[in-house]
Amino acid sequence: MKLQKYLAVSESGFAFLSNTGDTFILNNTANFIIHQIQQGHDEETIVENLMENYDVDKITAEKDVNDFISQIKHFDLVE
Repeated sequence: MKLQKYLAVSESGFAFLSNTGDTFILNNTANFIIHQIQQGHDEETIVENLMENYDVDKITAEKDVNDFISQIKHFDLVE
């Protein structure tokens, strides 16, 4: 999965889509996931990393990753 080339995300979780001017504020989990995507990790790796960094079980991590990916697709933040 690849994020839109027009999407800029700060370390603090502020996301800006330069071609539309849309802005998004990401919570800690969303910010973690989007940076994992930027680093080229696949969904399975993101789930594993989320489990390690946030001490959540696999079901919760999978749900969080799947929900967030659905949202970024809905807002056309992926190519």
